[in-house]
Amino acid sequence: MKALRTLQKNIRRDWMLLLIILPGVLYFAIFCYGPMYGILMAFKDYNISKGIWGSPWAGLKHFRELVESVYFGRLVKNTFLLSIEQLLWSFPVPIAFALLLNELKHSGIRRVAQTAAYLPHFVSVVVVVGILKDLLSSNGGVLTQLLANFGVQPKNYFNLPEAFRTLYVGSGVWQEFGWNSIIYVAAIAGIDQEMYESASLDGAGRWKKLIYITLPSIAPTIILLLILNMGNMLNIGYEKVILMYNSATYSTADIFSTYVYRKGLLNAQYSFASAVGLANSMINVVILLGANFLAKKTTETSIF
Repeated sequence: MKALRTLQKNIRRDWMLLLIILPGVLYFAIFCYGPMYGILMAFKDYNISKGIWGSPWAGLKHFRELVESVYFGRLVKNTFLLSIEQLLWSFPVPIAFALLLNELKHSGIRRVAQTAAYLPHFVSVVVVVGILKDLLSSNGGVLTQLLANFGVQPKNYFNLPEAFRTLYVGSGVWQEFGWNSIIYVAAIAGIDQEMYESASLDGAGRWKKLIYITLPSIAPTIILLLILNMGNMLNIGYEKVILMYNSATYSTADIFSTYVYRKGLLNAQYSFASAVGLANSMINVVILLGANFLAKKTTETSIF
């Protein structure tokens, strides 16, 4: 009873704060936690007419089917390679851009550079892929003609398996590096300016200020975002991949999310697609926990 009275007292005291966070709580409850009961499909032979609860249990049947599939090795390899390559390029570029912006002393040039870098984020993925296809078209593409001037024969790069990851990652870095740099720019802006002034009095140049002040100050932010990015490594959206790949590039472009799309939506194998998606999410959770554990042990900075 005492605990209940304390709870009621706290609610009466903080009701305005609770009202503010209510929309966020409802959003996650309805759209994130509510649909989680759908993972039951991964353990059932789902039948649309019977629904999730009425469909018969299948146990780990669909997981075994995934592991025994002839495409399993290719899916694992392609998903991990694309995720790792994307992380290696898309993570450090925004940090470098934020550091370069910090070195620009002319506010007008800085604003122009920031705006130009942010704009691609607001361009649709469909448009980005369309532009990329036009630039690399074997029949009059601007980049193709430019490469031809250096002796490179015109090719249909979107039909080359070895070019898929480069095109995917490169276009993604261009589209998102400016937007992803916002949090680093904010972190740098929060650094105490007296530290730079003291370093200047000691004769430190820009490079030493960058190494000994700026980077150590934003290191916790970098580590936290690295952990979150690693926990999201395998969640590569299928939209852009589907727009870019074709049967000629399946050997390097086919990943878990596109496999789920083909099996779940096109072939109506909902239970099998749910099992693939659940396995993918479980691997992400393991990577997230591992990255968080290593970060906590080595840097004492972690999410939890």
